[in-house]
Amino acid sequence: MATGLENLWIYKLAEDLEIEVYNITKDFPRHEFYKSVDQIRRSSASVANNMAESYHRSTTKDQVRILRITLGEAEETKRNLHKSSRKGFIEDDKSASICERYTVLMKGTNAYIRFLEVGKNNNLN
Repeated sequence: MATGLENLWIYKLAEDLEIEVYNITKDFPRHEFYKSVDQIRRSSASVANNMAESYHRSTTKDQVRILRITLGEAEETKRNLHKSSRKGFIEDDKSASICERYTVLMKGTNAYIRFLEVGKNNNLN
């Protein structure tokens, strides 16, 4: 039975996207391994890793700060996937599909940030 972090759909989506990005970058040209591949994989992994780190922070301020970093990593991954499509490393439709899921992830993360902030404000009253 999943508890805590595993119950956050945004965390599950981030993990799924990380695996998908890992698999899709296996087919990149060899000369891109230490350029595009490394950068995309690291930023993609950072999304789920930062969410996990944020989840166990003791203050809302720390949680939100790290979740905002998560948003930056997600956007970086999305932009690099888009550029990789333009370079011909990924099919356009595959890139568009993954990028759309990153957009959903970022919207969900923003909603989670608002949830945390509202909860904090309600506890002050």
